[in-house]
Amino acid sequence: MSDHVLTKTRFREGVWHGLLSGPAGSQPEISVTLDDMPLRGVTLAEMGAPGRWALEVPVPVEAIGDGVQTFLIREAASGELLDSFTLIAGEALADDIRAEMSLLRAELDMLKRAFRRHCLEAEGTPTG
Repeated sequence: MSDHVLTKTRFREGVWHGLLSGPAGSQPEISVTLDDMPLRGVTLAEMGAPGRWALEVPVPVEAIGDGVQTFLIREAASGELLDSFTLIAGEALADDIRAEMSLLRAELDMLKRAFRRHCLEAEGTPTG
């Protein structure tokens, strides 16, 4: 198990940002891959406190498109997975949203039927 902990801080303007913390001393080497290919432009910079580094992972333009793209962030020396993030776009996302909307519609229809049944039963009950 790695001595380092990676926490996502934000994903903005095509750059994934994280905070890496661990034992003070030498800066760890980080590798980020997409489809088993290393990403270029990844930076790891020391922060003010010992044992804390800012990680920036720029998403390459060629990774943006239809489908699911999963980025793996590993400690290079041990190969230990520290974190990952996924981009979903195009038809893969549309199918997922359509399935979720279908489920929500079915649940809403069930609630409407139950509410109507409740109202009809309440009308037939004497009040008093």
